[in-house]
Amino acid sequence: MSTPAAPRQPSVADREGQHRRAAASIRHPLARALLVLTFTTGVVDAVSYLGIGHVFTANMTGNIVFLGFGIAGSGGLPVLAPLISLAAFLLGAGAGGILARRIGDRHPLHLGVALAIEVSLILAAAVLAAAIDVHANGLSGDSVIALIALAMGVRNATVRRLAVPDLTTTVLTMTLTGLAADSPLFGGGDGGSVRRGAAVLAMLAGALAGALLLKSSLALPLAAAAALALLTTLLYAPAARRRE
Repeated sequence: MSTPAAPRQPSVADREGQHRRAAASIRHPLARALLVLTFTTGVVDAVSYLGIGHVFTANMTGNIVFLGFGIAGSGGLPVLAPLISLAAFLLGAGAGGILARRIGDRHPLHLGVALAIEVSLILAAAVLAAAIDVHANGLSGDSVIALIALAMGVRNATVRRLAVPDLTTTVLTMTLTGLAADSPLFGGGDGGSVRRGAAVLAMLAGALAGALLLKSSLALPLAAAAALALLTTLLYAPAARRRE
């Protein structure tokens, strides 16, 4: 009599696929966590663009364009600040890639460690902004930009590994494309419209909140972004472990 085969344990790819499918609903903890992080993107980009001077720390597409404008000498746009932001972002993304390869198969730990790094870097930027008078096109401003962009690079590499559709947390171009292309207005099936719309509103709300908080100080929106990322870590990790 043959012994029944032991049930197959889900592979890393199986578990990652389950996370992606589950996060298609904004009621899933991972989707909600990514929406909060999308909100913080709006906050930190408001800080760097409005508070420090015409540079993004999360949206690297905008930085590439601004760099081109700056090199051409148009609009008085800087060249050094976008370069610093790009370099720091790439360094952070490289570190995030190493992290993903080492512990990416342990999803809650991976996201928790990545967000801990993000919180530390953004909090350091907030402390720096509170301690000194930050100026655009100076060492103080460039240091704050580098810290935030480094954090965003780590986060982007992490979210890239998660690969949840339409919730990249930093870029909305493809999200907006899908929102229009799949809309019933244009003959689509309306799949994912709620998730995409929520991502757009989250970043819009974050940018609005960041701009309003900047009226008080440069450090306040950075502290708020760090606090939200920390809260996301504390709330999501236990929920993720329960679902595994």
